[in-house]
Amino acid sequence: MSEVLVRLEGITKSFLGVPVLRGVDLDLRAGEVHALMGENGAGKSTLLKVLAGVHRPDTGRILLGGNEIVFSAPRAAQAAGIAIIHQELNLLPHRTVAQNVFLGREPVRRGRVDRRAMESETRRLLEWVGEEGIEPGAEVAGLSVAQRQVVEIVKALSTDAVVLAMDEPTAALAEHEVALLYGLVSRLRDRGMAILYVSHRMREVFDLSQRVTVLKDGAFVACSPTGELTSDQLVRHMVGRPLATLYPERASEPGQVRIALRGAGNGRVRDLTFEVRAGEIVGLAGLQGSGRSAIARAIWGLEPFTSGVLELDGKPRRISNPRTAVRSGIGYVTEDRKGNGLALRQSVRDNVLLVRRAGLKGTAARRTSDLIGLLNMVAVAARGPQQEVRYLSGGNQQKVVLSKWLAVRPTVLIVDEPTRGIDVGAKQAVYQLLRTLASDGVAVLMISSDLPELIGMSDRILVMHQGVLAGELPANASEAAVMGLATGHRIGEVA
Repeated sequence: MSEVLVRLEGITKSFLGVPVLRGVDLDLRAGEVHALMGENGAGKSTLLKVLAGVHRPDTGRILLGGNEIVFSAPRAAQAAGIAIIHQELNLLPHRTVAQNVFLGREPVRRGRVDRRAMESETRRLLEWVGEEGIEPGAEVAGLSVAQRQVVEIVKALSTDAVVLAMDEPTAALAEHEVALLYGLVSRLRDRGMAILYVSHRMREVFDLSQRVTVLKDGAFVACSPTGELTSDQLVRHMVGRPLATLYPERASEPGQVRIALRGAGNGRVRDLTFEVRAGEIVGLAGLQGSGRSAIARAIWGLEPFTSGVLELDGKPRRISNPRTAVRSGIGYVTEDRKGNGLALRQSVRDNVLLVRRAGLKGTAARRTSDLIGLLNMVAVAARGPQQEVRYLSGGNQQKVVLSKWLAVRPTVLIVDEPTRGIDVGAKQAVYQLLRTLASDGVAVLMISSDLPELIGMSDRILVMHQGVLAGELPANASEAAVMGLATGHRIGEVA
């Protein structure tokens, strides 16, 4: 058994008298990836902050190398070799890689920052983690999200970290970038680091981790070797119900064609011909850059089609901007809910009414009682309609995004990565809401990089490859068939 580098015993933490952690135990071992799972609100983030020295536990203790230690501040945890990489990356975009890595700890020579030493050490660390394609002198603004994550990891290593905690590290990554992160995490593990990996994505947990700890309502539920668990058992630990109930039953027969593309294209996609009917959820698959999101943006008028025809309920329509799209009955849930889907410093009420107020003529604001009924229908957990959205969990924020479209009742709804960064319980609520909308006659076009989600929710699956429609697959198609088309193979070529 590997050496235990850090052990948390009986950790409790309350805020304003409300218990958030209830006697949690966790140990992190050298050369091991330890996954931490649980629904939003289970206490994962608070536990990370206790480990990072942001919060001091009310009771319990932290052992480092067998000796009890008290972190008075984050710098104390950092000095002890513990580094945390948060979901929201904390880099200065207009500084170089090396400047970010040594921010606040710049080497000095003769009274001036020793830039050469800083870049030399950064290059050594990049080589150590096997990422030699990033230049220490490059500006961070020009890097991809995956490369920025590498910079965060190198920044942690520059402090001599031996324990690395990663919070939802793939939430903002494209599919091909996830593979790069896999390789980096595996290399760090093989070099003796203890890695705490927080994720909602079960595939990543089973691919990368050796053990899994599950929290529920702030309490320790289970810790098991990953190889001894099934997906169903893991979901039962987290939410108390089996995986089979995650996806709601499909509707019976679809209705009339709500939206159709006939030879549509622009600079990003070309010659698109397909239909989505009332009552259908049609999945849209493809690798990053294949044109999936470009279709959504074109339909919604952000990057309009320049050729072909778009039809709504059998009639040709020209959608030149989002306002026209909204007035035509088209809704769009962007993949970036925080950046483009919500006004984070505004209330739940104002966010739900954003589209209704801005996009439609002659519509009055909903009464508070109507609004509360709508929020109850989608089970938004908030103190009330006046609570600022930024204080809600990721799952509840996504429900608010969907609620603003419920407030205007679109006939076509496009959802791009609808469950990115939310837990299993919240995913089920979103799935049920999408299926309810479809049952009410809405045509849903769902873009997702999560293949089990896409297969579990879709009535049909359209697959994109290099800007064109590579093919269509029926419900319950295999992941191999989807990936075969997405990578340019014919269905018959996929085993």
